Amino acid sequence: MSTPAPVEEKTTTNATGLEASTAALSLDGPCTATTPNTISSDETSLAAEASVAAGGSGGANVSDSPTAAEGESSQIPPHRSHDPNNNLKRSDPFQFGSRYLNEGDDVYEFNAWDHVETDDSYKEYTEQQIEKQRQSPVSDFDKSRFNNDPAKWWNLFYKNNTANFFKDRKWLRQEFPILSQVIEENVGPKVVLEIGAGAGNTAFPLLAANKNSQLRIHACDFSKKAVEVMRTQDTYDTAFMQADVWDVAGDDLPPDLEDNTVDVAILIFIFSALSPTQWAKAVENVSRLVKPGGHVCFRDYGRGDLAQVRFRKGRYMEENFYVRGDGTRVYFFEKEELVNLWGEEFNIENLAVDNRLIVNRASKQKMYRSWIQGRFTKK
Repeated sequence: MSTPAPVEEKTTTNATGLEASTAALSLDGPCTATTPNTISSDETSLAAEASVAAGGSGGANVSDSPTAAEGESSQIPPHRSHDPNNNLKRSDPFQFGSRYLNEGDDVYEFNAWDHVETDDSYKEYTEQQIEKQRQSPVSDFDKSRFNNDPAKWWNLFYKNNTANFFKDRKWLRQEFPILSQVIEENVGPKVVLEIGAGAGNTAFPLLAANKNSQLRIHACDFSKKAVEVMRTQDTYDTAFMQADVWDVAGDDLPPDLEDNTVDVAILIFIFSALSPTQWAKAVENVSRLVKPGGHVCFRDYGRGDLAQVRFRKGRYMEENFYVRGDGTRVYFFEKEELVNLWGEEFNIENLAVDNRLIVNRASKQKMYRSWIQGRFTKK
């Protein structure tokens, strides 16, 4: 893999007072995404990132059909069919697809590949980019500004993005079968707590599929605007669902919930929005709420993900922790960090890294994504 060409970067100042950079990486570099590094890019919106993740979470079966030009020139291996009828969708959780990129394969044959480990060249490039970020951190003033009132920036985010902006996470029940179990008929009273519910893109699909007359979904977010978005949806049914403002790292429990009452807690792309100083309190609160034997469903960003590598100057807050152009924050995790965080109060049933190579076949762009997914049970 060739060394990336020098990055040509232009910067502008957005409403947060941070510089928003527009950068293009050489197409022959290890990471060739050319989306501008502005408020609308995947670097600036957690929910937008989650949508990207959700769209690919069920394996690499994303827009598999090649264009006419590609179909004419691409030689398809006999073991790999482009016919959707011959591509059985996987149903096993924590496997993250089965499309492996083998030596000699045409990387542009499909637009996504599963289990792709970054090579030494890309790892070196990643470390070079992160070192540049360390050299140009967020100012102390801005660090305080974004850490002291994170809800402010999420309120602005949901004010600027309507409910239609977000993609429903219909893949969750495949990755976390416990979510299918609690909505089955005649399973008895079940309480599901979604933490960082946003616009309800996990809660509403669960509600739509629900057959359990005794299900109760608590959808909480520390953004008042996000809760307003949920409560104004036509599908918001107070007989089964309750949306409330709640800070998982605060001192209080959510409204109408007590210790040891939650069967399943869902944390999807929410822990990364917390400062590392908030993690311990957040885990403590989740542990208080979840019943012994209850479940935590977790998915978030992994270190070295494309979104991390693409951050430019003035976004680095501390190691692996950044502020986006819209003022929201994001952290990129290592597996060991999550084991240390959750392992004292919870059994780590599953914890795996989902590495994906996303390919734009038209522009010959390659983008490395990394997410971490876990399932924990209360001791």
